[in-house]
Amino acid sequence: MGIKIGFIGTGNMGASILKGIIRSGFAGPEDIYVFDADKGRMEALAEETGVAACCDNAELVRMSDYIILAVKPAVVPQVLSEVKGSFTDTKVLVSIAAGISIDMLKKHADRSIKIVRTMPNLPLMAGEGMTVISFGENISEEEKKVVKDLFRGSGEAEELDEKLMNAVIALTGSSPAYIFMMIEAMADGAVQQGIPRKTAYRLAAQTVLGSAKMVLETGLHPAELKDQVCSPGGTTIEAVEALEKHGFRNAVMSAMKACTARALEIGRSLESR
Repeated sequence: MGIKIGFIGTGNMGASILKGIIRSGFAGPEDIYVFDADKGRMEALAEETGVAACCDNAELVRMSDYIILAVKPAVVPQVLSEVKGSFTDTKVLVSIAAGISIDMLKKHADRSIKIVRTMPNLPLMAGEGMTVISFGENISEEEKKVVKDLFRGSGEAEELDEKLMNAVIALTGSSPAYIFMMIEAMADGAVQQGIPRKTAYRLAAQTVLGSAKMVLETGLHPAELKDQVCSPGGTTIEAVEALEKHGFRNAVMSAMKACTARALEIGRSLESR
């Protein structure tokens, strides 16, 4: 289709998005450029996928129409200072950095450029990611579609108002960690009852996957689905009571509140630079 895509940063997230784009057929390796300060990692990804490695970030921006900024939040100001002279009015910057607002990106870019803020999550490495997208000013409908398609190669993508983005970090960005902890705890309980550990992990993970699909595919309220499992006087309602006694739901909500607060803190610390 002729669109050139650049990746500044080739860590787990950047590499997974890149591979998803190629896997979906949205763009071929010949239309994708990468740069990473870790030359070994960059060259390994280029060799694996056939994409082109650039000499520096500025060259990558010059070669690309859509630039995916896939570096840690603390590095963003430095990277944008390096590339701000290479941007034109036609290029679109797509940031995946947690806690950094569109206004902050504009500030560090030192010019009015087209900016998109996104929050992808780790399951995109398995092709089942959830990416939430907030668009800045002067982004056309066609450009919005392109950005969404970039992430749909690795899962789902949904547009949301930027004022909700820090809450999204807790809901989709960080939440895989909560799920992994739950799977681990379920497996530990199963091992305690005599089930082999590898089997326990597989059974627990598949159960979480299937439960999530039921929420998505049936459209039923999670409480209604829970009620379908809880037979009167049965085993599941006993488990639910135990979870409630130990503050299961409150623990999850408190975790999300703490995560959102940390995202705001990161944003404020970077604003002061």
